Amino acid sequence: MRTIILWLVCMVVLLSLLFTDLLVSRSINDNSVRYEEEKALTVARIVAQSEIVQSGLVEGRAEEIQQYANDVRQSADVLFVVVMDMSGIRYSHPNPELVGHPFEGGDEAQVFENEEYSSISEGTLTTSLRSFSPVMNERNEQIGAVAVGISLEHIQKMINQNHKNIILGSLVGLLVGLIGALLIVKYIKKTLYGLEPPEIAKILEERNAMLHSVHEGIIAVDKDGRITLVNKSASKLFEKAGLPPERIGMNVTEYLPMNGLERVLKTGKQELAEEITINDISILVNRVPLIVDSKVIGAISTLRDKTEVNELAEQLTGVKLYVDALRAQSHEVKNNLHVILGMVRIGAYEQLKTFILELVNHKNHEIGQVTDIQDAVLSGFLLGKLSYARECGVKLSVKSENVIPKPKSADVNHEIITILGNLINNSIEAVEDCTFKRVDVVLTCKESKLKLEVKDTGPGIKTEELEDIFEKGFSTKGEERGYGLALVKASIDDLNGNITIDTFTGFGTTISVEIPYETEENSID
Repeated sequence: MRTIILWLVCMVVLLSLLFTDLLVSRSINDNSVRYEEEKALTVARIVAQSEIVQSGLVEGRAEEIQQYANDVRQSADVLFVVVMDMSGIRYSHPNPELVGHPFEGGDEAQVFENEEYSSISEGTLTTSLRSFSPVMNERNEQIGAVAVGISLEHIQKMINQNHKNIILGSLVGLLVGLIGALLIVKYIKKTLYGLEPPEIAKILEERNAMLHSVHEGIIAVDKDGRITLVNKSASKLFEKAGLPPERIGMNVTEYLPMNGLERVLKTGKQELAEEITINDISILVNRVPLIVDSKVIGAISTLRDKTEVNELAEQLTGVKLYVDALRAQSHEVKNNLHVILGMVRIGAYEQLKTFILELVNHKNHEIGQVTDIQDAVLSGFLLGKLSYARECGVKLSVKSENVIPKPKSADVNHEIITILGNLINNSIEAVEDCTFKRVDVVLTCKESKLKLEVKDTGPGIKTEELEDIFEKGFSTKGEERGYGLALVKASIDDLNGNITIDTFTGFGTTISVEIPYETEENSID
């Protein structure tokens, strides 16, 4: 880019100076000739009107005229001042020997007809510019003529000097142009962070491809709040919300009320994980200002359909619950194997037999707690929670009031695991510091309804906290917590269920959830 701009500036400056030089030189040449012509004619008029010349011609005093003419020639810095009578005989000349001889050049005829003019001709000295003026007496009769000559070499030297000045000025102009071009290039390169045009084009293409390939919606505005960019994901989201397709150039507040980008433009502070609603569609929004040289020049907002986020969060939560359950069972089995290996090595076979029987009975007891649950995934999940609770030193009891059929939809089963997993985990954490650590889980299926009840012996929930426990991020256990009950509430809402909390400070908490439950047995195909 530096090379291109320098060449461009140089060519523009050179062409401009070239045309200027041609036009100015011609104008100066013409003006120089005209000036010298006027100068010679003025000198001729002055000499022609001189009393010395007029009386000298009448009385034939050539010496006085010669002296006067030479004085004028030296003062005016001209080549010659020749005074002649009506016969063309010289009364003065730079060469005294030519005084009294006829004027040479052949261009003097018109002056004897009482005319003033200028011409170029070669005389006894050299080729010169000559100006002629008639000499008149008191009766306005012509009695002679005056010729004043200026050497053409002198005129050419003056023209050459002027041309040199023009060339020097052109070179200075070219130098200034180059310096200006370098400064402009430096400024542009700094503005463009040192990138060349091909690099900028590549970055632009990469940026467009990246913006339109990401799953999140992206909308950008300039410093005046006008929309400058909307990627494909954002377009789909806006179309889903019923917004018009013409977006670019519109004011973001007019197009997307309550967007918050204008606030970011004013404050220059980012806003993360906020929720807005557009035509009944909940959207999670992040807003970040664009800052260049400590000035806010625009803002970018990323948008994500909250429904998708909830589904992803629920899936991640369900997977985490499965992993926790498997980890607890694996840890328990490993500990039991270590005990068995130790007893075998010391030969305590009777104690080993008793230990294995206790394990079998205990495992049978746990399995017996979930035998009425026909869904293998849910029963296996609860077995894992039994192992996890035992590892935490908490007595967990699972009871089914009746047979729990397998749900028709696997999605419902996933929501149930999300609900139970978070409620059981919260209850186990609640009783960790209590003397009596017990959590009871009761499942009841009746009249196409499934009731889930989780009861613990923890300290209970404070009254002032009940209104906020389902808010995302609210927790009394520190930062990066407070998402479990929010997911529980979201799952219950998705299933059109309801939740009831009975809590007594110091005596524990009972949480009951009731949801519609369509089973494979009573479903209508």
